[in-house]
Amino acid sequence: MTNKLKITLTRSLIGRVESQKGTVEALGLKKIGQSVVKEDNAATRGMINKVSHLIAVEEAK
Repeated sequence: MTNKLKITLTRSLIGRVESQKGTVEALGLKKIGQSVVKEDNAATRGMINKVSHLIAVEEAK
């Protein structure tokens, strides 16, 4: 069974660089407080590292 991550947008995207906005959108997040569940792989981890100051990450059950 593959691991999954629950990613929640916790900070606003106002005033952020376009690349950070694009990364958050690519993760599937649009509004503060919105959560998505993604596969735990290298691509997802790279996106998480890029915007780690804007999101909260936890293991999904």
